[in-house]
Amino acid sequence: MSYLILVRHGQSVWNLEKKFTGWVDVDLTDNGKSEAKKAGELINKNNLKIDLYFSSVQLRAKNTLKIIQNELKDDKNPTQAWELNERHYGALTGLNKDEMKIKLGEDKVHQFRRSWDLRPDPLEKQNPYHPCNIEIYKNIPENKIPSTESLKDTYERVIDFYKKKIEIINDKNILISAHGNSIRALCKYLFNLDNNVISKLEIPTGNPLLIEVNGDRKVLSAKYLDSGRAKDLLVF
Repeated sequence: MSYLILVRHGQSVWNLEKKFTGWVDVDLTDNGKSEAKKAGELINKNNLKIDLYFSSVQLRAKNTLKIIQNELKDDKNPTQAWELNERHYGALTGLNKDEMKIKLGEDKVHQFRRSWDLRPDPLEKQNPYHPCNIEIYKNIPENKIPSTESLKDTYERVIDFYKKKIEIINDKNILISAHGNSIRALCKYLFNLDNNVISKLEIPTGNPLLIEVNGDRKVLSAKYLDSGRAKDLLVF
């Protein structure tokens, strides 16, 4: 028996401003830093010892993990992988969600945010928010850098990485610091959720999801460590 802990980064600057963020590399708010600290405290309180850490290459996930590790007094080097990045929101990137609800209608924005295989229009490559213009992505092969993604696209890159790099690890407690959609992708795979259920799954910021797994890394149980901030999850 071992544990997989999934943590969505704490509140980011663009979470607060209600902007579609995707691959734009924004940092945490002060509240987001507090959420990350609380996540570390909860992991510590439950006497969970982490063997391996993973995060996306995005600042908000890396800094969430850094704060958690500081609380745990653990200086292991994490594995950082772009495959764990947030979903790319295409031409919606940088736009305000409430304003887009007025412009496009609430149903259309909900479809863009929650549908399984609907991609927004691609973001033009000359746009400063396009990943090809952001320094931290310079080492990613150009053919791997998206201009837009559906949740299905995100699922495919996240789960391919998970199967190759994480699922093969036995008897280790692993923590992944990532994003709302990359964690939704992991939950779809781990809990075998269908496309309708995954569209309704909300992932709270900075609240560790503790998943108990067996030797084959199949799920035995799952719970949020902060029950007061828990979102709907499967019942075990």
